[in-house]
Amino acid sequence: MNHSAEVEESHGRSWRGVLRPRWIVSFVAVAAVISSGLLFVDSLRVESGPKAGDPKCSDVVDRSPDKVGSGDRDWVIGKGVASWGDRSTVLRCGVEELQPTVNLCVSADGVDWVLDEKRLKETGVSVLTTYGRSPAVEVTYSGSREEVGGVLVELNESVAGIPQKRKCLGYDDAL
Repeated sequence: MNHSAEVEESHGRSWRGVLRPRWIVSFVAVAAVISSGLLFVDSLRVESGPKAGDPKCSDVVDRSPDKVGSGDRDWVIGKGVASWGDRSTVLRCGVEELQPTVNLCVSADGVDWVLDEKRLKETGVSVLTTYGRSPAVEVTYSGSREEVGGVLVELNESVAGIPQKRKCLGYDDAL
């Protein structure tokens, strides 16, 4: 047998050894475990706001309560984020600050929140963003609309540490 035939034969044997059924099954099992782990981690991820690295956002998340409404705090991955009740309530700090708007603005114990009326109409989900605070905080709530005010009050302590520089104006304020 010449040298090239020996090399081909030895390579053929080594590939046959690697491709044995138990190796294939092991490889598939390891790949499945890794992919399911990555999918699990990805399911815990909440998209961070562009300014989530602001130290005030860390303070907001640290001061966030263990329970909001009837939901316990979830374990989530993301900078400047918190979640409760299997993501029925999601807080994201560091979102874009709002410019003056005609959307509904409510004040919950001194914190002004603007309701994204378009998203409410399209999805039925209440998305409220602080007004006049930097960084801005967004709360997404998929529960009953009647409960939104209570949720905002429960999150007030978390957000109140960010100084308010502007306030919402009502019709009477504009006259």
